[in-house]
Parts: sequence; C-alpha cells; structure tokens
Amino acid sequence: MSKEKVVLAYSGGLDTSVAIKWLQDKYNMDVIAVVLNLGQPENLLLIQRKALEVGAIDSLIVDANKEFINDFVAPALEANALYEKKYPISTALSRPLIAKHLVEVAKAHGASAVAHGCTGKGNDQVRLETAIMALNPDIKIIAPQREWVMSREEEIEYAKSHNIEVPVTKADPYSVDENFWGRSIEAGMLEDPWVEPPPDVFKWTTNPVDAPDTPEYIELVFEQGKPVILNDQSLSLLELVPELNRLAGKHGIGRVDMVENRLVGIKSREIYECPAATVLIAAHREIETLTLTRDVLHYKYDVEEAYAREVYFGKWYSPLRLALQAFIASTQHHVSGTARFKLYKGHCRVVGRKSPASLYDYNLATYDRSDEFSHESAKGFIELWGLPGKVWAKKQGWQ
Repeated sequence: MSKEKVVLAYSGGLDTSVAIKWLQDKYNMDVIAVVLNLGQPENLLLIQRKALEVGAIDSLIVDANKEFINDFVAPALEANALYEKKYPISTALSRPLIAKHLVEVAKAHGASAVAHGCTGKGNDQVRLETAIMALNPDIKIIAPQREWVMSREEEIEYAKSHNIEVPVTKADPYSVDENFWGRSIEAGMLEDPWVEPPPDVFKWTTNPVDAPDTPEYIELVFEQGKPVILNDQSLSLLELVPELNRLAGKHGIGRVDMVENRLVGIKSREIYECPAATVLIAAHREIETLTLTRDVLHYKYDVEEAYAREVYFGKWYSPLRLALQAFIASTQHHVSGTARFKLYKGHCRVVGRKSPASLYDYNLATYDRSDEFSHESAKGFIELWGLPGKVWAKKQGWQ
C-alpha cells in the first residue's frame, strides 16, 4: 500500500530541510518538494538536488518569475503598496503565489496534504494557509514548526544529528527571504531593535557612505500605471526590476529598518532591501500627482493603505483585495508619463516629472504675467468654503 503524499514548499533553508525528515518520521508520508523561481539568486538546481538528498521522493522547480512580476508585483505597484508606509510587501506578495502552486502540484500528484516551514508566530503561516484554504478548502495543511516548537539552535542540532546540511550556523543565524521585489532579513542579533544592523546583513545595497560620489540620474516612463522604459531602453517589468535593483542598490537606496506590527499581534524588527521597489513606487506616485484629480488621489491614499494591509495580512484572494484592486485599476488609465530621479548616497529624489495627460496647467499655477487664475473669484470661494465654520462659530463655537 502506497504512502500518503504531502507537497512541501521548499526553500533549501534550515526550516524546510528539517521538515522533510520530520514529515517522514512523524506522519510516515512521502514528501514532494516544490521550489518556486521568484528571482532569488540561489542555484535552484542545487536546492532541488538537496531536497532529494534529504529524502524527498520528488523535487520540482516551478519557474514562476514572470507570473510573480506580472500578476502580483505589477498590481501592487499600481497600489503603491507599502505596509505601515515603509515595507513594499515583497515577501507577502510571494506567499499567495506559492500557495497556488502547492495546491496545483498536490492535485497533479494526488497528494492529500501540503506543508510549509513557517514558524508558529510569523506572518507567513497565515498568508500561506489562508491562500491554500481559499484555493482548496478541503486539503490538509501541515505546519511542522507549530508542532515541534524547536528553537533555532535546537533545529540546527536536529539537522546535524540527521546529517542534513543547512546554510545557517549559530554564528550566522539570519533568516533570509529573497525575490525580485525585495530581500528580507531577520533573526540573530537583529531581534534587538537597539542594535545597528552589521554590514554583512546587506547584500543588495551598498553602504551609502561607500556609494559613488557622483550622482546618477535616471528616467522612468510609465504607460497606464506600468513602467515600460528605463533610461530610453524599453524593458519588460521582468527585465526592468533586476536592472533597477542593481542601479539603485549601487547607490545604497532601498534599505528599510523597521519595527512592524505582525498579524499575530507581536512587534518584530525587520530589515529589508528593496531598491527597485523604492524607486518605482516613488516614480509611480509622481506620475499620479500629475494625472489624478485631487479627490481621486486623496481617496486612493486610503485605498493604498487598506490594500497593503490586506496583502500583508494574507488576504490576496479575498473579495476585499479584489474590490480594492478593481478601484485601483480604474485610476490608472491616464497614469502615463516620465519621472526623473537623482540617485545619490542612499537618497532617491525626484527632480522632474511630465505627462501628456498632466492636469498641471502652467498658466493657472504661475505668478508671472501669463497668470490666468481668476483672483477675483477667490473672495466668494473663501466665503462659501468657510460659511459652515462661520455659522458654527457664531452659534456654538469658542465660547
């Protein structure tokens, strides 16, 4: 009689490598490891081979980078999605896509369960499992780390006792996640929010002190909310993001050090490197300032915060996220134009923006002789605008 199968989201790191052996021992299940290519720099063939060496009966690589960029990153960029105004939700965006492929592989291979290596107090367990439940409400979900409850040091010892090679040591305890949209780093000494991150934490960004002494100017062209040209070169988003990660990272741009509020109710100190996301969100916002009316722009600010929270909280497949996305998409028809930025010593500063659909009217904005603004209309406008406050002040206020 054949064993039950479980599909494991596999990264090649400590947690998921230990999970293969643990799933075999605890549940007597055959493990199918799935690795998604989301733009991470690791050699995925080595990770695939490692899963087999640890004990998986099969190890699959899914090339999902184009799907990730076009179906997850692009919509989030249109939303200018920043959780708590800082984090470009790079890790959060990848989880619903991983969940989607776990469910698909499980169906294709007749697996009765899926598994992941997320901790019992992290966000990713929620993101993966809510997405899995939305896509297949009947499949079993196994979360080894919620059951074994080992410390990181105990996990390392467990791996050594089972001859499992892991890229983490007690001297190098960081937990890292990478994809096209960003790199997250946590654990080790970073768990103390008073400690400055040591230089070895950063891999994508140059220390701003050591960045080039000469500023670099770049131009980004958007068409209907999507970046299509970088410095006169037409690029797909899949090509543009890595190139912008390189350019902005060289100038030390995109470092985020924050204490964020996790979904499970605790605060966590997180380090992120998001060079391309930092520049692209800033550039996209600049084009929106030219092309969106004041009321739409201001309302969109609130929608953006709600959108970022919804994705961060693992609700990619929720009706609310879909509704918010529909509103955002409706605002992007005229978000076309060019933003010019100066990259220098960790700073990304806009120095120009233009658009064929710009609502900026020089003759209305200028103070020189070509001024066409109706100054005489201002008195009546102010009288009507302030009328409710004036009535209140007479009848109720300031007494």
